[in-house]
Amino acid sequence: MHRKALRGRRWSLSAALTTTTALCCLAAQPVYAEPTMEEMWETIQKQQKQIDALTQQLKKADAKVEATDAKVEATAAAVETASMASGTMQSGGWWDRTSLGGYGELHYNGGNTDRLDFHRFVLFVGHQFNDRLRLHTELELEHALSADTADGSGPGEVELEQAWLEYDFTSQVSGRAGLYILPVGILNETHEPPTFYGVERNRVESNIIPSTWWEGGAGVTYRLANGLQIDGHVHGGLNVPIAGGNAFRIRSGRQKVAQSTLREPAFTGRIKYTGIPGVELATSFQYQTDITQNDPGDPKTSATLWEAHAVVDRAVTPDIRVGLRALYARWDLNGSAAAVVGRDQQYGWYVEPSVRFATVAGDVGLFGRYSEDDNTAGDGVASKFKQISIGSNYWIHPNAVLKLEYEFQEPPPGSVDDDKLHLGIGFQF
Repeated sequence: MHRKALRGRRWSLSAALTTTTALCCLAAQPVYAEPTMEEMWETIQKQQKQIDALTQQLKKADAKVEATDAKVEATAAAVETASMASGTMQSGGWWDRTSLGGYGELHYNGGNTDRLDFHRFVLFVGHQFNDRLRLHTELELEHALSADTADGSGPGEVELEQAWLEYDFTSQVSGRAGLYILPVGILNETHEPPTFYGVERNRVESNIIPSTWWEGGAGVTYRLANGLQIDGHVHGGLNVPIAGGNAFRIRSGRQKVAQSTLREPAFTGRIKYTGIPGVELATSFQYQTDITQNDPGDPKTSATLWEAHAVVDRAVTPDIRVGLRALYARWDLNGSAAAVVGRDQQYGWYVEPSVRFATVAGDVGLFGRYSEDDNTAGDGVASKFKQISIGSNYWIHPNAVLKLEYEFQEPPPGSVDDDKLHLGIGFQF
């Protein structure tokens, strides 16, 4: 019993010593107190200073990048300017803002005189200087060959048909100046072969409206949101001969801006409406105080032209379109010399219905046209020229066309009746 009690006391002492040691160790561990508000505020202040320093470094880096970009852009602009001045081909040069186009047509005219003629080839070059300023030019070669002969009997001509600048003052108002086609009639402004029926241009828009008719001048165009457009132009006028077979004949008065006499300019205005899809209605008016340009042999002959036309091109089914063109034009010349030869009044009109079918091989169009024109309507002599044309267009491509036309003539008494077959090909690009 004594040994057992002794062993029990030894165990109790050992446990006590162990417990005491553990308590001492716990007491020796460090105690961490919660930070005070002052300590937390000091920490936040230090972090804010670090953030501010990093922000300043980022701003300096951004400034360096912007400066580098500005230098790169300035260098690119200098390179482009130098390349444009030298004509070298660098990316982003003038060629990116320059457009090229044109049209041409080959005709066979059968009748009393059979003839094959590459009637005209026209090259168009346009350039966009900036968002507001543009250049339009057309250079034309007629009849495939221009020969320099002393008597001027060469078969063809080389002509600068257009060369004018256009500037947009606003989204609705633009101005133009230079050598350009006058806004009169249907064909005068739009006469590329795929855009009209018939091989040759109709008689009214050749003899009464002398298409293609261009002059040097300046004008303003105002476009309204409802499809209404108003044009006003001042330009070089006609200079008609006062004697011979072409005396006071309008087409013979075109000067083509080739050392043109400009004692008497002309004024042209037009109102055009295109607010209905597929419909164009327009009327033009022109006045010139003297179409002989103060020729000493003629006292004075003022002239007024009035023209009105309608163009309709509407789809009746997805594959069928119907069309109609109608035009009336009249000249009134106020002068005694013009009245003597009966050319104080000259007029013409035509109507042209058509239908166009879409096929898998291209579009096919059929048309008919009746026209009357008279260059000497002021006298009491029968001088009216009547003509019926029928034919077809076959568009092998929207910009390439084959044409067939038969022309029945009814000329005034004393003139030769010459019914004709016309064949043609035309293109634009």
